[in-house]
Amino acid sequence: MLPNSDIESAVLMSGEITGWQLKSKYLLMKQITIAIDGYSSCGKSTLAKALAAKLGYSYVDSGAMYRAATLFFLRNKWIKINGSVNESKIIESLPLINLSFRYNPQLRFSETYLNEENVEQEIRQMEVSNNVSKISTLKKVREKMIHLQKEMGKNKGVVMEGRDIGTAVFPDAELKLFMTADSEVRIQRRYDEMTSKGEQVTMDQVRENLEKRDYSDTHRKENPLVQAQDAIVLDNSDLDKQQQLDYVITLINDLALVKDENNQQRIR
Repeated sequence: MLPNSDIESAVLMSGEITGWQLKSKYLLMKQITIAIDGYSSCGKSTLAKALAAKLGYSYVDSGAMYRAATLFFLRNKWIKINGSVNESKIIESLPLINLSFRYNPQLRFSETYLNEENVEQEIRQMEVSNNVSKISTLKKVREKMIHLQKEMGKNKGVVMEGRDIGTAVFPDAELKLFMTADSEVRIQRRYDEMTSKGEQVTMDQVRENLEKRDYSDTHRKENPLVQAQDAIVLDNSDLDKQQQLDYVITLINDLALVKDENNQQRIR
């Protein structure tokens, strides 16, 4: 959730998000859960952050949680250079992983913390990207992450994005979106994101990584990436950030999902 002059400070507990105390028209509105699923580099995070800011909701990047866990396992050398994983050590160490999100007012978004360390930049690097899919296939890892995610959103007023939010984490979410985009558009977006942060990657490396992740995400045994039956598909190949946000706000208004104390829609 993003702060403004009407919002008091927030407290982020380990593995739990407590909402900003909102003193505005949204305080009296019905709080809902918004689940955004879709392929990698489809702009899920961009939309989710903007939507959370618009509504005054908490924002949770579930993918960052899997990335942080992957980083923890890499540091402990339980993921080998050849790609093999020490599953027994990984499962044994799950209680040692402490995850939280903390809002950075300078950057205007929440950053990921692993055991009290800010790892927001490190979890976006290629080494983590190349290994996160295999970690996300492990049943015990998914069980831990889903448990944490359910806790983070149990009081509603949350926008959560990932791969299985509308199917496994919040199957009863009031609004479910499934995001997609043309593969070449996704590759370019991911390449631009990584190079803007100073990472030395090629388009071919990004293409290979996305192709592998797509296959792993859609073919894993535990909660694969699938479109929920009641999800609304959003293809943003030809949409800019403001257009996709406007589209979703229109959806919320048309579906009358959020109303004020007079039963009137007030999102603008």
